[in-house]
Amino acid sequence: MKRKSHHSETKAVRGAVDLRKKNGPLATPIYQTSTFQVADNEEQLRATSTDHYYTRYGNPTNTVAEQTVAELEGVEAALTFASGMGAITTTILALLKAGDHIVAQRDIYGGVTKFLSQWLPKMGIETTFVDTTDYEQHARAIRPNTRLLHLESPTNPILRVVDFKKVAALAKQHGLLTLIDATFGTPVNQRPAEYGIDLVMHSGTKYLAGHSDLICGVVAGRADLINKIHDTRTTLGNCMDPHASWVLVRGLKTLAVRVARQNENAQRVAEFLSEHGKVRRVHYPFLKGHPQYAVAREQMIGGGGVVSFEIEGTGEDARRVSEALSLFTLAPSLGGVESLVSIPVLTSHLMIAPEERQKMGVTEQMIRLSVGLENADDLIADLEHALEAVAVAQHVQVG
Repeated sequence: MKRKSHHSETKAVRGAVDLRKKNGPLATPIYQTSTFQVADNEEQLRATSTDHYYTRYGNPTNTVAEQTVAELEGVEAALTFASGMGAITTTILALLKAGDHIVAQRDIYGGVTKFLSQWLPKMGIETTFVDTTDYEQHARAIRPNTRLLHLESPTNPILRVVDFKKVAALAKQHGLLTLIDATFGTPVNQRPAEYGIDLVMHSGTKYLAGHSDLICGVVAGRADLINKIHDTRTTLGNCMDPHASWVLVRGLKTLAVRVARQNENAQRVAEFLSEHGKVRRVHYPFLKGHPQYAVAREQMIGGGGVVSFEIEGTGEDARRVSEALSLFTLAPSLGGVESLVSIPVLTSHLMIAPEERQKMGVTEQMIRLSVGLENADDLIADLEHALEAVAVAQHVQVG
């Protein structure tokens, strides 16, 4: 009999647990070991393909984290990595070879842009960057040797939303694999695999772990692809530590409730900013003025916990606003329970050339907020105070 599919909240808490088992530990054990003993050499041979052989190959604690994410994404399998960048780089190296070609969105995480544009060419793999929501440009960029569409949605930091149906159809037409960085979306707000996306990647550092105390990455998708990626991960060695996996499992248990609250808080923050006189533009998928609002509402449950906005003024004014905030802590990253603020041109997109940032629409006036679990009224009051303080400073300078 086919097992009943549970809702996201249930999968996050119980996704990798065999509910038929009795008299076992309620909390996931930490298998803090590098290797596993066997009774004889025949058992040793059988163990090599399991998570009871050597932790670089797999570990039971890691398996729980991986199965939970696979359940949340509604796919066959998942793999954990030492970082989000480790997840992306290992996946691409596992699936492509010299002479292959990638079509990638222009506005993706800066570290991935660097890997695609500076590292892969050394290995004979080329990348063509295209505008994120121009699907005709995607199609024109495809060559006979194109093997992969690399996507991100919502994007960092402008929060553009990719139409999953369109990119999946394009990939199917040309026989391409699709890999999406879905970190901002989370498996609570969106499930790209349901639309035909092959591989879904997360920087688990962010929402999956959720407490700003862990670095990790996850890739989820079809079992045949995950098996190929597993072989490469074993060779490169960027597997996750069992204790870190245990921390990830603990974070996953509260993912659904955290994301629901962050959706609510971010929506209120975005609406406040959209009506403020010192704010030029607000980027948030569930604001009606967002260019992909209709697509976001169709394929997302919530708008997510990230809001970015551009202030009326200079890059220096944006810095002043970020430094005048108190409840939004000035720090890179996102997705934790605490609200954070950063300036993309000084953090996530620092390594990208100014002319490329301009093509992406990432300006010096842009501020990115990761909205946490604090009271929304308190967060809005903090933003109002910071914006007013900078407005007063601008008035004094003019005077």
